[in-house]
Amino acid sequence: EIGEFREQDRVLPIANIARIMKNAVPATSKISKEAKEAVQECISEFISFITSEAAEKCHDEKRKTIGGEDVLYAMMLLGLEQYVEPLKIHLAKMRTPTNHNFMGPMDRDDGLNDDGEQ
Repeated sequence: EIGEFREQDRVLPIANIARIMKNAVPATSKISKEAKEAVQECISEFISFITSEAAEKCHDEKRKTIGGEDVLYAMMLLGLEQYVEPLKIHLAKMRTPTNHNFMGPMDRDDGLNDDGEQ
């Protein structure tokens, strides 16, 4: 399936990755292009890996939309449980009514479920 996508559609923008990496090291540090590209590839694989597990769960449950809980489930299944609690906290914060940048399925008032169906 990945062969169907252009490279730029398969990986996160290198500028975003470079910014995140730069924030994680001292200001005097430098990061090579090779290191940025290696992290770019790893991050893209990581996202695909987790997403495919979450998508399989949704498929088994006959749902079309992958939700935050599906991602958490996939992470547990893949042995990444140390990230689950911090992500649960993040999801809870994102779903608070005061966060206007997120409109998740739990916050909807249009009468539709997360697949956009009644």
